[in-house]
Amino acid sequence: MRKYGLIGYPLGHSFSKKYFANKFEKEGIKDCTYDLYEIEDISLFPKVLDENPELEGLNVTIPYKEKIIPYLDFLDPACEKIGAVNCIRIKKNQLTGYNTDYLGFRNSLENWLKGEKPSALVLGTGGVSKAVVKALEDLQIPYKLVSRSKSEKSEQLTYEDLKNNPSILLQNHLIINTTPVGTYPKTEEMPDINPECITPMHKVYDLVYNPEKTFLMRSLEARGAIVKNGLEMLQLQAEAAWKIWN
Repeated sequence: MRKYGLIGYPLGHSFSKKYFANKFEKEGIKDCTYDLYEIEDISLFPKVLDENPELEGLNVTIPYKEKIIPYLDFLDPACEKIGAVNCIRIKKNQLTGYNTDYLGFRNSLENWLKGEKPSALVLGTGGVSKAVVKALEDLQIPYKLVSRSKSEKSEQLTYEDLKNNPSILLQNHLIINTTPVGTYPKTEEMPDINPECITPMHKVYDLVYNPEKTFLMRSLEARGAIVKNGLEMLQLQAEAAWKIWN
């Protein structure tokens, strides 16, 4: 039996298991399973490998996309530049890290924007944010990072900056949420964005996919923004992972 799976914590909201189960059934792929490996600490990762020697590939989700790197033997060069891993190929007991978040997000965003290059605010600075930033750079879309706290990086903003200077939101027409805020079950939460600064010129890409329309999306859509969730990105990154494993 060929085994694949997902590591992260928590995994109650996971898209991947159902996606791959449907894929295996629809495409007639036999002798393959996809399971969830919920681990409370990254130090438990070797135990997952020891207990599942048939594993050929893993996806990696929050909060381990950066913490997993020391456990890997190799990094794909593109993944090394990003500094985060969401896909592992296991072959001959060697683990190679890849980042299919980058591929999924870039292709999805490019299709959605249809050639437009609005300046962006990227909410969050975690592992998936790194993939988003690399995609924006490669698409030559200017961006600023937004975090809850100040950073040594002078170009990084805080949510307090957005409150104190409404022109930041007014001047940056693409908002990308890379944080898990608003994910089920805490569906009535959203990043600290003032909807009054949003106009019909804005586009909002929320990488959260459960619920289908997040509180952030609903709130900013009510001000005229065009909104999109992260489901297409997830589908694209899952297919990219399957290609890597096979």
